[in-house]
Amino acid sequence: MANKSPQVQSISDAFRVNPDGFDLAKVDPDATPVGPRSKTEAAADMVKIGAELDALQEALYAEGTGGGQRRVLLVLQGMDTSGKGGTIRHVAGLVNPQGLRIASFKKPTRAELRHDFLWRIRRQVPHPGYIGVFDRSHYEDVLVARVDNLVPSTEWRRRYRQINAFEAELAGQGVTVVKCFLHISPERQRERLIARLEDPLKRWKYNPGDLEVRSKFSRYQLAYQDALVKCSTPDAPWFVVPSDRKWYRNWVVASVLLETLRDLTPRYPEPTYDPQVELARLREADPLR
Repeated sequence: MANKSPQVQSISDAFRVNPDGFDLAKVDPDATPVGPRSKTEAAADMVKIGAELDALQEALYAEGTGGGQRRVLLVLQGMDTSGKGGTIRHVAGLVNPQGLRIASFKKPTRAELRHDFLWRIRRQVPHPGYIGVFDRSHYEDVLVARVDNLVPSTEWRRRYRQINAFEAELAGQGVTVVKCFLHISPERQRERLIARLEDPLKRWKYNPGDLEVRSKFSRYQLAYQDALVKCSTPDAPWFVVPSDRKWYRNWVVASVLLETLRDLTPRYPEPTYDPQVELARLREADPLR
């Protein structure tokens, strides 16, 4: 991986973007640089990851109910068919949905366009104790806006600084931001688009406009290159996830999320009552006995 540091200390290190010298074109979307070497191995590992993720998320949720302000925001970006929805199903699906907040960002509505581009994003930031997942995000406004010339270049260039300031603000509020770019090759994207058209149960996912977006694939890669380099910060790092293999993509995102929660070490709040006193009351004076 082009963004791997010389001494990889964690799975996250293998995929974290180092803005100094990072080159997206050198990252192989089909690579499996660390971790399982087969779908079978990954499936076995995901069972263990899921159990630990579920326990940590429950502790984070409990911490939030006790007044803690910490939460996690997982941002998923990628070209069509890169697997944002599949990642949500297979990774976010490992934890209790009561502690999740999932937001999908489509083309801005008229009401949203009347506000600053971050307005609709702020409204979806997860509450304390939650894991939030963004299916696309504020990065659409430095990707689509750039590729389709929706705003002057001076405007989308200014947005890099605004995004960095926004994410630093989130960090100050207790939000740990984890951003994953699901990196897919044009060849694998073509295969998946064909599969959608050939399967009657998947045709609903296809839009004739997908081919127009596909024709801009190289322009989007350049836009992602800039976004990854300019907006990978200590407060909100980017991770480039090889996504030609669905099973490996899911394993990487789940592993990065797990390491993030491990680092947070969420803790259950201390009770505001004496458990021993309440046990005695229940045993000795249970009103239903």
